[in-house]
Amino acid sequence: MDADRGMAQQHRNEAISGYAGIDIGGTKIAALIVDDAGGVLARGAVPAPAREGGAAMADAAARLVADLAQRAGAHLLSAGVGAAGVIDHETGTIRAASATFSDWVGFPLATELTIRLGVPVGVENDVNAFLLGEAAAASVRDDVLGVMLGTGVGGALIIDGHLRRGPHGAAGEIGHTPGYSDLVCTCGQIGHLETLASGTSIGLRFAERAGEHVGGAREVAARARRGDADAIAVFRTAGRALGLACASAATLLDLPRAIVGGGVAQAWDLLQPGVDEALRTDAPVSGIPLTILPARLGEDAVALGAIETARSLDLAAIP
Repeated sequence: MDADRGMAQQHRNEAISGYAGIDIGGTKIAALIVDDAGGVLARGAVPAPAREGGAAMADAAARLVADLAQRAGAHLLSAGVGAAGVIDHETGTIRAASATFSDWVGFPLATELTIRLGVPVGVENDVNAFLLGEAAAASVRDDVLGVMLGTGVGGALIIDGHLRRGPHGAAGEIGHTPGYSDLVCTCGQIGHLETLASGTSIGLRFAERAGEHVGGAREVAARARRGDADAIAVFRTAGRALGLACASAATLLDLPRAIVGGGVAQAWDLLQPGVDEALRTDAPVSGIPLTILPARLGEDAVALGAIETARSLDLAAIP
């Protein structure tokens, strides 16, 4: 028995040390395993059992990570998670989430994944993780706003090189700032940025203009690139609203840059005319240029940012 333990320890020592980054969304759970230098050893994704509750989500994430680590021949040191919802950063518990998730609010995700994976696990809001990943990739060390345009619109802030989470973990929620329309938002309030700039809203706004429902932002973008005037107008309106929101945040916080990601940002060529218009008409009064750029990491951004969280954990606390 002692010999078996010795052999197991030897194999463990010979394995590549690695970190796991997990992106937990409402429809998909994706994960990456990277080595000490940040090289990707394995990646994969599975459907998210969001309607089956927190335990099912943790089970699916843990199975995916274990499979990827085995495939990569990696011994995990720690794992980081970018999860949808408002996160209690200290405990890794979900404090609030959309109705897409069942039994998610109150679920101690960090604790449950630590039990399943046997390594320390840190949990961040998914948009915070996105910004951590993008800022690291762009070598941004100071202040930056992150905006994710997906099914909804999320935001995050890095101030003085550190995530600004706020006292309740909800800092940066730019998607639910008001004043952009007279439309009802998914949260029930009126006129939020999300009513114009989310993928869902872009599809709805096109249907209202054209009298034809074609789907979400991807389908509307295809119409726009074929010259459809209504589709072009919807993206320009979304881009202008995005630019105004970024300019407002920059004015309040003296931010020099914003990074925009998510599925809708793949149509940056269609958003940019509206963004540029907003920066011409409503630039920050400081006179300091605000740079608004598309994200560069694509679908890996949240998982790579979660790995930044994993690396920051106190590995000396590993039992």
